[in-house]
Amino acid sequence: MNEPIEVESRRWLEAIRRQAGPFQLFDTHTHFGRNDPDGYRQEPAELLAVLEAADARAVTFPMHEPDGYREANDRALAAAAESDGRLVPFCRVDPHDGALAEATRCLDAGARGIKLHPRAEQFAMHEPAVGDLVALADERRVPVLIHAGRGIPALGSDTVELTERYRDARLILAHAAVSDIAWLWRLMPDHPNLFIDTSWWNPADFMLLFGFVPPGQILWASDSPYGQPTFSAATHLRFALAAGLGPEALAGIAGGQIERLLAGEEPADLGPPPGPSDPLDPALDRVVSHLTTAVGRAMAEGEMTESVALARLALDFEGDHAAACEAISGLLDLADEHDGPPPPGRRFPRSVHFVILALTVARTPDVALP
Repeated sequence: MNEPIEVESRRWLEAIRRQAGPFQLFDTHTHFGRNDPDGYRQEPAELLAVLEAADARAVTFPMHEPDGYREANDRALAAAAESDGRLVPFCRVDPHDGALAEATRCLDAGARGIKLHPRAEQFAMHEPAVGDLVALADERRVPVLIHAGRGIPALGSDTVELTERYRDARLILAHAAVSDIAWLWRLMPDHPNLFIDTSWWNPADFMLLFGFVPPGQILWASDSPYGQPTFSAATHLRFALAAGLGPEALAGIAGGQIERLLAGEEPADLGPPPGPSDPLDPALDRVVSHLTTAVGRAMAEGEMTESVALARLALDFEGDHAAACEAISGLLDLADEHDGPPPPGRRFPRSVHFVILALTVARTPDVALP
């Protein structure tokens, strides 16, 4: 792929590899579909293209299908069978619509896990049908990936209870578990079958995640098509290094651990979390603040211009992080160059990815630059 952000992300990902050594990418969270009410679209062939560009494998499952999941789950199984091992299928089920029978059918047909979306399907984790699905996952020793991002109430306490009842189920809270990470990190060491995926963007959430959750319980994920694999790896793994994680932990997060879980193996112990990181240079903290505001505006489909302009004015080209500031300035130039309407099947303009990459560099100035 030669999308501008793909080309740029490769440069930043290679800088991480030079610092941290080799690792294999295995994306825990990708979708395909054409009927999601949010307007996003991705065909299996498009997903394969972005994974090939990242040299990554991936778990995949259907996007929201308001009319039911049987046909879409069959597409996931077929796409995986035709992918030469690049795709691993999960089934998506609705606890209000024959979920246990559908999950059993799909696991028997080769699915390697279950996807649940409490927001889209409007259910709570304490409902009996959810317990039945987790019991099935426990019996089969397969993961259950659960939406835990924006737009839902807290669900962590119910999920923790399920991990205690079903020790051989591996429950994965998606989107950096932003619904519950404020307190959940304290319990993670005592719940080794609970995991968090990284399909998110906010630096403050990432620094808490990578600093305070055991690295063996963190799984890299792009959320494609909402994120892209190369871009997500280039950003998320920078935060892992900035938080103080070493090469072995990084390799486990990037793909090693999810591969073990999909094989039904015990998760690897990748050591304790590193704890708080050093304070950020106050000059760069200003850049982080303004660019976080810019991305927040974009997520609400608003205008980034003013906040990006303030971030440019905050750059200190004479200070201790002059090289990082030069890199940030270049990324913001690329954002200006690629501003415009969102590409087909997307809600946000291409410029947002360059702004997020600039924001990542501002919060991780001591990680290797290209």
